[in-house]
Amino acid sequence: MNQTLLLVEDDRNLADGLLESLKEAGYNCLYADCATNVAALWPNADLVILDRQLPEGDSLSFLHTWLGLKHVPVILLTAMVSVSDKVIGLDSGAKDYLTKPFAEEELLARIRLHLRTGAPDMPMTNVVKVGEISIDLDSREVLLADACITLTRTEFELLVFLAKNAGRVFTRDELLDQVWGYNHYPTTRTVDTHILQLRQKLPGIEIETLRGVGYRMKSA
Repeated sequence: MNQTLLLVEDDRNLADGLLESLKEAGYNCLYADCATNVAALWPNADLVILDRQLPEGDSLSFLHTWLGLKHVPVILLTAMVSVSDKVIGLDSGAKDYLTKPFAEEELLARIRLHLRTGAPDMPMTNVVKVGEISIDLDSREVLLADACITLTRTEFELLVFLAKNAGRVFTRDELLDQVWGYNHYPTTRTVDTHILQLRQKLPGIEIETLRGVGYRMKSA
């Protein structure tokens, strides 16, 4: 298999059991019990399993920096179960969110899913243009009439996905699956919210709403 997973978990008993299961499943494993050593290990990982509550605090406060080292799928493991916690976690850069206690079989299935659908999370090798909007996939910069527009990670990935598939209609569930990364997001209303945010930040962007169906980026 030759794929490497990084587990960041301060509960050593939980970590020992997970590491054994991951190795039995054929993965190479790296381990950190705090945020201090993560940066050195992160570039060697194909996927990261990340506890939210570390000795140094909420791991989300470090996630943007770590993703800057290498853009890999991140599965959050946490006892924080509220919808708002899940939304914050996913919008902060994680690809998936699994609450404790969890079944190891489910975690392994999600690992297989995210490794299969891509690491790095989104290829960033060129520039995509939609009308006056220029999207640099390498630097993750979005330009509108030479002005740099700041987008969240999810807004950026939603924009890129729609732009790369201009002319095709996607339901909200399809967008959740393709952009957020799994099929059980709490509500499809988050898609509407992110589309609205893109329209506000990028005036004139041609994302059509098809009532009762979904959304489509108009092709040139």
